[in-house]
Amino acid sequence: MYLPWEKPKPPIRPAHVVAEIGCNHLGRVDIAKELIRAARVCGASVVKSQKRNPRVCLTPEEYAAPHPNPAHAFGATYGAHREALELSAAQHAELLAFAAAQGVQYTVSVWDEPSAHEMIALDVPYLKVPSARNTDWELLRILRDEYAGPLHVSSGMAERDDIEALIRFFEETGQARRRLVVYACTSGYPVPFHEVCLLEIRRLREQYGARVREIGFSGHHLGIAVDVAAFALGAAWIERHFTLDRTWKGTDHAASLEPSGLARLCRDIEAVALAWRDKPAEMMAIERVQFEKLKGARFVCAGTSR
Repeated sequence: MYLPWEKPKPPIRPAHVVAEIGCNHLGRVDIAKELIRAARVCGASVVKSQKRNPRVCLTPEEYAAPHPNPAHAFGATYGAHREALELSAAQHAELLAFAAAQGVQYTVSVWDEPSAHEMIALDVPYLKVPSARNTDWELLRILRDEYAGPLHVSSGMAERDDIEALIRFFEETGQARRRLVVYACTSGYPVPFHEVCLLEIRRLREQYGARVREIGFSGHHLGIAVDVAAFALGAAWIERHFTLDRTWKGTDHAASLEPSGLARLCRDIEAVALAWRDKPAEMMAIERVQFEKLKGARFVCAGTSR
């Protein structure tokens, strides 16, 4: 094939692969650092976590309720469970610096207004709005008016009118084309293949490709074949949940990739990017060798005089 330093440049840019560690760090900075290190080795472009204030995101009743799946609970109540998995702003800053030293980017999804203000203060490459908050207009207003970087938004649990309203909200200040990345997404953990609805990527590109910065894909399915197809359909960002062990306690691990899966995903997306070209000649140089060996003058094109 070729030596590592002779690696050809793909004719198109491979999709950015985002390793979504969410709360798969179990509320521990040391595990978060292991996830960052592993994602970088696998070839991910970005590692993304989450920031939320449980007392803001939850009603008092929701905070005090038991976890709906006690086997995955990290606290006596759902609020205590969420608190146990939460990292502080200082810890996110520590992880941002650690990721930079590892040679990979680090960013965060924000779930509420206080968390948005805390993360805006960090020098992250972009901020993300999860599907659960894509119609939270006060949160979106803060991110539109008080944050200057790119803003990525998942479209799960949103109707088409919601996405149109979101884009118009950013177009009011002339920022959608420059800042907004919209992700095709089906919210489920995990999502059966027949409910991934890959062609939503094509619809978003056709309807909004000229109005937003880019279109991405956030997948909660199993395996990696769907993600490669998402890239071929034009997704510039591929986001997958990432864990060190899918059997760990916690509801997100089952829909996450382990390092071996993430490494194969990054490899396959790069392979597709390398292959994405027209054939430059009727017979390429690589074929000429085989022609002389296997075909030669024994065969000629149909209709050619002998």
